[in-house]
Amino acid sequence: MGDRVREVGLAEATPETRKIYQQIFGDRDPVAEPGTTTGTRGDYWTTLALVPDIFKLSTEIVWGLLAPGRKLDPVLRELAILRNAIVGDCKFEYSQHHKVSRMIGMPEEKLAAIKNWTTSSAYSPAERAVMAATDELIGRNLVEDATFAELKRHLSDEQIVELFYVITTYRMHGMMLRALHLEFDNDTTLRMQEVPAPGEALIKLPQS
Repeated sequence: MGDRVREVGLAEATPETRKIYQQIFGDRDPVAEPGTTTGTRGDYWTTLALVPDIFKLSTEIVWGLLAPGRKLDPVLRELAILRNAIVGDCKFEYSQHHKVSRMIGMPEEKLAAIKNWTTSSAYSPAERAVMAATDELIGRNLVEDATFAELKRHLSDEQIVELFYVITTYRMHGMMLRALHLEFDNDTTLRMQEVPAPGEALIKLPQS
């Protein structure tokens, strides 16, 4: 459960929020009876609902990006989201989009190799270009010219814009999850901690 801000229960929800809740949770109050069909708590939705217009906009964008008929191949989209989750360290996105990837028919071989894609022969040149661009954008805040040129060999300009919108949108959601301690990313404060040395042991620095 997210412990940094409160959640919005059914009684407090706006009519527009109730419509969205219905699609995700059915008739349940998602705060009193948390849980989704994919095994998550659902507190990302109930927390974003604190600001109803942002909640509505965010939901429309995410569902729009996942809708069929987009210019970007859904396999490329999911590879980008999964690499986004790995490089950005977001457990929720990683778990959820394994499920989405299977729904769109991504082979298990590709899912199994997603963490070490650079040493795997499971991916096409277009898929490798997409994952390289994702890693650079999330990890270094840029896309190298050579990587972009490789993207241009396989994708149209429209597909590239859509790809970058997917990457940056899911990065934003991953950051929100970690900042607010939501879903599977509720342990972020403990990730970086000093491990005590045994007894009174101290690190000895070399003498000049």
